[in-house]
Amino acid sequence: MKLNIVFMGTMPFASTILEMLVQAHHVTLVVTQPDRPQGRKRILTASPVKETALKHNLPVFQPESIAKHYQEILDHEPDLIVVAAYGQMIPECVLNAPKYRSINVHASLLPKYRGGAPMQRAIMNGDDETGVSIMFMVMKMDAGPILAHQSTPIHPTDDVGTIQDRLATIGGTLLIETIRKVVSGSIHSVPQDESRVSCARNIKPEEEKLDLTKSAKAIFDHVRAFHPWPVAHLLIDGNKLKIYGVAIGAREHQKNAHCGEIVCIDDQGVHVATSDGTIILKRVQFQGKSVLSIHEFMNGIGRRLLYVGKILN
Repeated sequence: MKLNIVFMGTMPFASTILEMLVQAHHVTLVVTQPDRPQGRKRILTASPVKETALKHNLPVFQPESIAKHYQEILDHEPDLIVVAAYGQMIPECVLNAPKYRSINVHASLLPKYRGGAPMQRAIMNGDDETGVSIMFMVMKMDAGPILAHQSTPIHPTDDVGTIQDRLATIGGTLLIETIRKVVSGSIHSVPQDESRVSCARNIKPEEEKLDLTKSAKAIFDHVRAFHPWPVAHLLIDGNKLKIYGVAIGAREHQKNAHCGEIVCIDDQGVHVATSDGTIILKRVQFQGKSVLSIHEFMNGIGRRLLYVGKILN
């Protein structure tokens, strides 16, 4: 059976899912966020989903406000709407328009981590697993009944980039199977347990700054959750030092040091005191400079910026 599907998404997670969806189904329209200025030069840039749509010669609709401008979606008379990391609340009249309703592909094991940053929150909180949930959509964020879910471990070597890639592939495969079952009527939805709900609010700019009064493990997880975007940072005399990679150091290096104090510089890197030990800076980017290994950095400008006894904040 040929379905007319409208796809709504914006982020790289959604782009991968769209790429897999178009191999199996007829997508008649792609809805994504408007082009936004990106980078230091503020160049107007298309979303990853728009780039994928254009590659497949799919029509693209980019309303600034989907709550006000949605008629084009209804005009396509979709049999099904698929949503993944779109970024706006969708009106009820749109969600209820398709014959087979609207379904969402969400990057968490619902009801855990409803909201816009489930992957980052799972890593930041030190979770050992995450996953993908597919649900019917209702007029409450990520609260609809579950159609399918699949889990995957979070390894110590994972960051939000590797988790996103893995979850997107899982989500695309699970979506194709779920659509088949929805159309055949062989799937049953399960209401979410509201007593187990937790939220994954969007990342705020102030959260990019590392808190060195926390444990070494918490800081390690924070760096992973913000790599490769938006990237965590520390401050050196008011200037940003972006942190692309750290390791957990030995507790004995901390001694009686203050949190944020550089206690050792050796072949492993720059050891910085935390509340219960140290972290070792491995890969950094000073404000306005290139990303460097800590050894490259210390062979250059870092030599005068980072030294034993220096306090970072």
